[in-house]
Amino acid sequence: MGRVTLTSLPETHPFAAGVTADAPLLNQYRGGHDAVGEPSAPSRRPVWFMRQAGRSLPEYRRLRESTTMLDACLDPEMAAEITMQPVRRHDVDAAIFFSDIVVPLRLAGIDVEIQPGVGPVLGSPVRTAADVAKLPDLDEDAFAPIVEAVQRTTAQLGSTPLIGFAGAPFTLAAYMVEGRPSRDHLGPRTMMHADPDTWRALAEWAAEASGAFMRAQVTAGASAAQLFDSWAGSLGRADYAEHVMPHSASALSQVKDLGVPVVHFGTGTGEILDLMKDAGASVVGVDYRLGLAEASRRVGAETPLQGNIDPALLTAPWEVLEAHVRGIVEAGSGAAGHVMNLGHGVPPETDPEVLTRVVELIHSID
Repeated sequence: MGRVTLTSLPETHPFAAGVTADAPLLNQYRGGHDAVGEPSAPSRRPVWFMRQAGRSLPEYRRLRESTTMLDACLDPEMAAEITMQPVRRHDVDAAIFFSDIVVPLRLAGIDVEIQPGVGPVLGSPVRTAADVAKLPDLDEDAFAPIVEAVQRTTAQLGSTPLIGFAGAPFTLAAYMVEGRPSRDHLGPRTMMHADPDTWRALAEWAAEASGAFMRAQVTAGASAAQLFDSWAGSLGRADYAEHVMPHSASALSQVKDLGVPVVHFGTGTGEILDLMKDAGASVVGVDYRLGLAEASRRVGAETPLQGNIDPALLTAPWEVLEAHVRGIVEAGSGAAGHVMNLGHGVPPETDPEVLTRVVELIHSID
């Protein structure tokens, strides 16, 4: 395997050293090209699942019995073990780093907890210019447990790539304004127009935190990254373009010089897929609401896609799920590259054996 020279990464990095550079996942993220840019076919069709590490696995539930979510994320040994569990069980083509969107907030010293059955809850929402001005700087040293967890994970993964993870600035800022999960995100949407200067300052802080979080994971050993904009689907196209896209671009720019593929994914974002691509992603993730052929038309056939099995079908009869998976494979064939995934995360009630069987099916399709 040839060495890939990327001056921004350490020579010992799994991607820079060529350990993961020719993995099927990265081949498709590069649009069907090998590490030196030559057209090539992957050794098998790559697949991984958002939320593959977590509540659907009994081994995860056993490990998490005595700790909180954020404490688990910041325990390097535990985070590495949770990240590895679905790779061992399902033979997926990538590990996704076990973490949470609000981990950068905790690392910055902000009062945030993940309440079971609720989600992230902040001790004090951020709603005024004074609130934003009081936000702490996120020191690079704060990422030490993240760096250690990534290094522990990549030491076990070998040639299987690790994907770094971060929440996009809008989603992170939306939690900060609302103080907890919200259905319609009226708070941040109102702030964009009623107090645009405060919104801009908050979004800039969130972009810096998200980008730094991704960069820490990539420089520590991740061979790709994914920016999740869980709530961008609540925005109209004009609001996204003016008030959100520049900040997503800022977050993505923090890993651009590292040379690894970056996926941009959001839910309910079919109408802004082209803008999400233009923010700086090399791969666009597509949720289950939009067909891949139409997604490819919207972002251009030269753009690799990821997705988009409907999670609801994971509990359907096997013949229904199999037909659906085969249809997704066919729909993604027109894109430059295609990585199979869900169109959202693995539901907690999913039977792990079904996921394993889906991976076997995908790997069997020529």
